[in-house]
Amino acid sequence: MPPIRTLAFVVNRTKHGAHDLARDLVALARTAKVKTKLLAHTPLAEGALAGFDACCVIGGDGTLLGTAREATRASVPVIGVNRGSLGFLTTFSAEEALAQFPALLAGEYRLAERSLLACRTGPKHEDVALNDVVIKDEINSKLVRLGVHADGEFVTDFHGDGLIFATPTGSTAYNLSAGGPIIHPDANTIVMTPICPHTLSNRSVIFRSGVKLRVTSRMEDSQLLVAMDGQRNLFTCAGRAIEISVSERRLTLVQKPSYEHFEVLRSKLGWTGAATGHPLRG
Repeated sequence: MPPIRTLAFVVNRTKHGAHDLARDLVALARTAKVKTKLLAHTPLAEGALAGFDACCVIGGDGTLLGTAREATRASVPVIGVNRGSLGFLTTFSAEEALAQFPALLAGEYRLAERSLLACRTGPKHEDVALNDVVIKDEINSKLVRLGVHADGEFVTDFHGDGLIFATPTGSTAYNLSAGGPIIHPDANTIVMTPICPHTLSNRSVIFRSGVKLRVTSRMEDSQLLVAMDGQRNLFTCAGRAIEISVSERRLTLVQKPSYEHFEVLRSKLGWTGAATGHPLRG
């Protein structure tokens, strides 16, 4: 892969050790004659990543989610270094980053693309999400009644706490907590998972990549909250449809050459395959 010659850093200073780690990685980059710039923590200003070869995000998955929109706009690959908890997206640990940074900057890495969702609630209300689009009532304690169509075909009327529309990347986030399936990131699909449905037969549905989803409220005078990655909100009301599809924009993640998706799942989710709690090996 091409070497990285210009590198932006986005650091979540609220995460323990993030500031010191950033200082050490910046020093390694400068030793390698890489031009660096430290940017303020998200939200990033539009155009903040323009002209960089890559962006190093130090924090948790939430920090990376907050950077993803601008990274996809600028087509800049993201190096995620975990200083949070699970870290599905921030795939480098602090120790790995320090040990592998010189080689990574020299071009020893692989790239992985992740799909995003495009969501539109009105002519001037649209956004993208890397993990998920969650539709609930504006008032958390209220139930919702939603109608769902896929490419103009009626899918279901839903009654419950809300609906999650997740990317394969987001399938291990809120979707998984709500009982949805884990989807391989290369699948390029959309999974719809109900939140506390009032009908036991309501289950997750997986849609193909080119689907055009349309969600409408079945309740008069209700206002829906449309949460993008749990960080940004769009609003809509009765009679106005929510349109969801796979975005044309994609996020590029920088990964170590030895990265294995299922090894990450086993590690992060504590899969063992044995009653003893000791992981099985292939």
